[in-house]
Amino acid sequence: MVEYASRNNLSHHHQGFGMEAHSIDGVSSQTDSKFYDDDGHVKRTGTVWTTSSHIITAVVGSGVLSLAWAMAQMGWVVGPAVMIFFSVVTLYTSALLADCYRSGDPVSGKRNYTFMDAVQTILGRRHDLFCGIVQYANLYGTAVGYTIAASISMMAIKRSNCFHYTDRKDKCLVSSNPFMIGFGIIQIVFSQIPDFHKTWWLSIVAAIMSFAYSIIGLALGIAKVAETGTFKGSLTGIRIGAVSETDKVWGVLQGLGDIAFAYSYSQILIEIQDTIKSPPSEAKTMKKAAKISIGVTTTFYMLCGFMGYAAFGDDAPGNLLTGFGFYDPYWLVDIANAAIVIHLVGAYQVYAQPLFAFVEKWASKRWPKVDKEYKVPIPGFAHYNLSPFRLVWRTVFVIITTIVAMLLPFFNDILGLLGALGFWPLSVFFPVEMSIKQKKIPKWSQRWIGMQILSFVCLVVSVAAAIGSIASIVVDLKKYKPFHVDY
Repeated sequence: MVEYASRNNLSHHHQGFGMEAHSIDGVSSQTDSKFYDDDGHVKRTGTVWTTSSHIITAVVGSGVLSLAWAMAQMGWVVGPAVMIFFSVVTLYTSALLADCYRSGDPVSGKRNYTFMDAVQTILGRRHDLFCGIVQYANLYGTAVGYTIAASISMMAIKRSNCFHYTDRKDKCLVSSNPFMIGFGIIQIVFSQIPDFHKTWWLSIVAAIMSFAYSIIGLALGIAKVAETGTFKGSLTGIRIGAVSETDKVWGVLQGLGDIAFAYSYSQILIEIQDTIKSPPSEAKTMKKAAKISIGVTTTFYMLCGFMGYAAFGDDAPGNLLTGFGFYDPYWLVDIANAAIVIHLVGAYQVYAQPLFAFVEKWASKRWPKVDKEYKVPIPGFAHYNLSPFRLVWRTVFVIITTIVAMLLPFFNDILGLLGALGFWPLSVFFPVEMSIKQKKIPKWSQRWIGMQILSFVCLVVSVAAAIGSIASIVVDLKKYKPFHVDY
């Protein structure tokens, strides 16, 4: 909110100090200043490495923990092929989307600060409403999913210690509610970070944590394979007979959604790109960061998914580090789950901040006085700009998110549904359509046909994955009591 308010008021601020300003993007800018970018925004400082950390924080999330389970649904042939498919599609459409940050000239054209801004500028208002509903519903759903995942990891730490001290004789059932509430309280505090640009340090910590628990999961998988001396699993995954034909189909479709979710970050790509300094152009930096990030994450995904499946075969747990395929060393499992929680604290903010910015920008236009802030001195630090509106609305947002998570604590089902609903429109349809419009690709040309075929194939994948995840949620709801979840 501070960011958007400053964009609107920079003209008066600069002129008040006798600075010579001119307008680009409809916003006052100061091109000679060392402190402001061409749009009047305070100088952006993002680099390839901070951008990569944002992407890794967004991509290498809790989704990596469900990949062994997804592999078990599909087997050694289809599973790896699906992972490669999603990584290639994500890399390609990320490059398309990176070129949409600026309209017109790729170096000095009008900036689009958000995904919705890019859609509205390039495709027009007709697509704007659809984009907004899908994007922000997906961001909100991801916050719910991360609340569930964080609570499961906190519960796993408590259960791991319980199993250790009771020698696995006790079921060690734990309620998820206190842990979700605790995670919600943490998010209320971190949600007061004013805007996305101020979360770079949180993303770096979260990215480090994601590598930590991924490496631990990989190491435990390798140790399990070494212990048994065999690679488990089959070419086609869980066989029909062990499960019904219907359950097999639902499992494969839900696995598609889980893998789609594991690669999902396109809905915040433009927001991440808006943190990058220039020169070189923001698009060039983003494309380089996307290659690094997706290359690294795909490697991790394959290693973790493959070794998890090799270790447990068709019995791979829905969450590799909380499904208790691994009991010992219990302290290492605890460290991995603690790293997951820390990572999800940062990942929650990476996804929530664009939604916060959207609501606060809308509110400031409707009620200009809502931007009012108060300087709160913090001993030993710079003063904090307290916004009553930001404090109240973000707190309410986190509380509602936590309640929804407590009502629907289905880890794999929720991840699959989010991945399915967000993959095609946000990761494929809008980037493809914006690229066609912006680059004026002729209709029925070879490139146009290829891009439309890609979009259609991804639509079919998304619909299929959504059906599988909804079916699984319906089954789970039949044996579920609200607010009474023991794990």
